[in-house]
Amino acid sequence: MASSNAKTFRFDEIAKHNNKTDCWIIINGKVYDVTPFLDDHPGGEESLISSTGKDATVDFEDVGHSDSAIEMMHEYFVGHVDTSTVPTKVEHNSPPSTQAQSVRDQSSGFVTKTLQFLLPLLILAFAYAMQHYGKKKQVSDS
Repeated sequence: MASSNAKTFRFDEIAKHNNKTDCWIIINGKVYDVTPFLDDHPGGEESLISSTGKDATVDFEDVGHSDSAIEMMHEYFVGHVDTSTVPTKVEHNSPPSTQAQSVRDQSSGFVTKTLQFLLPLLILAFAYAMQHYGKKKQVSDS
């Protein structure tokens, strides 16, 4: 539980805790070590890991966590963040250019999967048409 004698951490200290074996996040000026919760998080461990290295308050609030989820956070509380050390604009784990590339990759993946499905169907349709056309040609030639 948050207490008046809780430790205060610099942002750069908190940002070092950014992986599956050591994961800290900042929400509303408080620091939480969510490492033990990664496997149990309903949104998956990646949603927590991607919230490291920045103030995750907006991400947390956008999801709309339940009262019980908010209450559960108390057991992961480790201290406060020294707000004077938090950069005004923190580079997110995925910079915009990487996000744009990711969208392109997803789009490309969709096209590839669609072609993998449609191409065999088109080949079958072509083969059927050729067979059907070939039979009509033989009947008309006879």
